[in-house]
Amino acid sequence: MAAAASSDLEKGALVGMQRDARSDRDSEAASDKPESAPGSETERDPEDAKEPGSDDKTGAAATALQDAGPPDGGAAAWLVVLGAWCCSFCSPGWLNSMGSFQEYYELGPLKEYSSSTIAWIPSLQLFFLFGLGPIVGILFDRYGPRPLIIAGTILHVFGLMMASLATTYYQFVLSQGVCSAIGVACLYSPALACISTWFNKKRGAAMGIMATGSSVGGVVFPIMISRMIKHNGYPWALRTAAFLVLGLQVVACLTVRSRTKPVPKKLPAGRLAAPFAESGFAVLLIGIVFLTFGMYIPIDYLPSQGYNEAHMTEEMSQYLVAILNAASLFGRLGAGYGADWIGRWNMFIIACLVSGISSLAIWIPAQTGGITIGYAIAFGFASGAFVSLVGALPISVSPIPEIGYRMGIVFLVISIPALSMAPIGGAILQTAANGWLSLKLFAGIMCIAGSLIILWSRMLYTDKKLLKLF
Repeated sequence: MAAAASSDLEKGALVGMQRDARSDRDSEAASDKPESAPGSETERDPEDAKEPGSDDKTGAAATALQDAGPPDGGAAAWLVVLGAWCCSFCSPGWLNSMGSFQEYYELGPLKEYSSSTIAWIPSLQLFFLFGLGPIVGILFDRYGPRPLIIAGTILHVFGLMMASLATTYYQFVLSQGVCSAIGVACLYSPALACISTWFNKKRGAAMGIMATGSSVGGVVFPIMISRMIKHNGYPWALRTAAFLVLGLQVVACLTVRSRTKPVPKKLPAGRLAAPFAESGFAVLLIGIVFLTFGMYIPIDYLPSQGYNEAHMTEEMSQYLVAILNAASLFGRLGAGYGADWIGRWNMFIIACLVSGISSLAIWIPAQTGGITIGYAIAFGFASGAFVSLVGALPISVSPIPEIGYRMGIVFLVISIPALSMAPIGGAILQTAANGWLSLKLFAGIMCIAGSLIILWSRMLYTDKKLLKLF
């Protein structure tokens, strides 16, 4: 009863605070977003403050809860981070193990197919993870995270179980490349979006902790899969991975929830197109395309470069991705906490610039195993911010009812280079006079160019204030 009375007093106070916040848009208590950000929370449609069919009392209570803002802590909020960490481990963390299957498929059940044909299986997984972003985002905005996470868990586990029984190419494509991949897409975006409803000032740290899940998964899954294929066989390697995913996703299903209740409603056509007409957001999307090439080319080709150019042993070259992911764990944590001090956009741009510089300064002269390992550590640490903060950029400049949709657009944009980077990288290696040098230059330049384009987007959102906390 005391808690209820306290809640009523807080609601009354917060309704009064709402009037003050609306009269002074520059107040930082109303929002931590830049005043000029189009489409930001402070410039939401008035209709979004009150849902159709709700009475005045319910609308006032909902508005008071929204004005109260994320709690930035508490048991419920950190349980959401725990569940989101499990989703991160089982989605992008799982995709980091795809290299372990490539060698097995080439030497085993798919040996009659070319490497590029087999590569469509992991490429499709990356494409579905990001390409389904807008659809998953709209479903999240309407129905919340739980239906998506439950459906995603079922599809992911079922796809892996069916892959353990597959014997032909189309069966591997449908089970791993389609069914499991659609399930993965339903796990990551909703978990990431939920964190933004529970954290504001500590959002960078919370997202950084969540992003370490994919780093840990990127270390555990490749080592586990490669060793189990050799000692226990491919079918049980897949089944063991499926059971591990199932156990972690049970935790996620019980803990991940949004702080605000979803409201099933359609976004008008004008709102669906609004992000593309918003100059800052459109420039952000262009920068993300450049950055995706620069970030994923090293991840995809580092083992091959270590084996063919740096003359590392086959076993050691396969561990390069695990080393990179281990280093990125610390980078993601550091980027998350740093974002809360200097701003999410500022931290993201700095880290991505350092990633590009490391590709040019360290990867180009990496002709030995030691330098290649050093590059994997340096690039992994710097590039951790791309995964941990890329979702925070659209969230920080989007109205709350459109968070899922706008974050989905960013993921859709990522899916295009994610699907095409392997063929483009292969073409550079085959056609360029000095293939590895050209590939390294391509990765580094794309990183730096993408960082500068996103800096341009930031300047549009902050009225060209370079030193602004953003």
